[in-house]
Amino acid sequence: MRVDDFDFHLPEERIALEPASPRDAARMLHIRGDARTDAAIRDLPDLLNPGDLLVLNDTKVIPAQLFGSRQARSGGGDVAIDVTLHKFVEQPTRDLIRWRAFVRPAKRVRPGDVIDFGPILHAKVETRDGAECLLRFDRERGEFDAALAEYGVAPLPPYIARKRAANAGDLDDYQTVYAKESGSVAAPTAGLHFTGELLALLRERGIGFETITLHVGAGTFLPVSVDDTKDHVMHSEWGEITEEQAARINRTRENGGRIVAVGTTSLRLLESASDENGVRPFAQETDIFITPGYKFETADILLTNFHLPRSTLFMLVCAFAGTDAMKAAYAHAIENNYRFYSYGDACLLERLK
Repeated sequence: MRVDDFDFHLPEERIALEPASPRDAARMLHIRGDARTDAAIRDLPDLLNPGDLLVLNDTKVIPAQLFGSRQARSGGGDVAIDVTLHKFVEQPTRDLIRWRAFVRPAKRVRPGDVIDFGPILHAKVETRDGAECLLRFDRERGEFDAALAEYGVAPLPPYIARKRAANAGDLDDYQTVYAKESGSVAAPTAGLHFTGELLALLRERGIGFETITLHVGAGTFLPVSVDDTKDHVMHSEWGEITEEQAARINRTRENGGRIVAVGTTSLRLLESASDENGVRPFAQETDIFITPGYKFETADILLTNFHLPRSTLFMLVCAFAGTDAMKAAYAHAIENNYRFYSYGDACLLERLK
């Protein structure tokens, strides 16, 4: 499948650099096949039915961006280094904290170098492959988490970071109100629209909630650089659905309720964990890549933001709701000033039957 098939012109001013305030003031385009209706996130309780189940990704974004300096080599000075942690590497012992990270300028570091981030946080470069390094930090887990909270900042998506500097409110803005399990370096952005008040209205309507966990990696922002989708290598991310969570999700379907995936991360994890018997317990990496022609087993409805052209996320929504319908919907959204991507507006998609 040609990647060009998922291209469209997106004016740069349509990409949101700040979130809606309040969060549930965002707009929402409701898409049902070729039909579409301009709505708002606050209309969500009226568009769902009692007995439906919202499946939320409860991952929590960590302050994964660090600024430091490479210790001076013989005959050379310190070098300013910008690090974005993107994947925790499990280790058998507690005293080894390793992360894969994107490093800038990568050409100025090599294995064996030490990067200082502050008086109590240092990392040794173990390997480097292009812009990615494997870093070993000199703290145990609890100490590392405390140091990261002190020195790290919100890892803003690159298209925002290129336009403005991070500010003190970003880590709160770039976090869902139900975030619980630390580990993401990017937010499950469809969930950013929810407020405590909106969740309460949904409960009053008889709509249920279930949380699952997919730790979103920075690979979600990587562009598709190949010409054909079959040649794209999808990034992997850690996901977990417990036996109890799977049972509650399956029970909703058995009772006639609809499964509403909040975000592409929730949907990808649900599909990774599904088989002919429904959703099963899951605790491993997933690199599922969903393109048109894929047969969905789980969600009936998808709440998601508007995605960038040629992205794996736009391919996924085309698979879910139909490529022609999504191209027409996105053209409508662009013409009517909807805001795109992480801090942007939302669309509510009913699955193509």
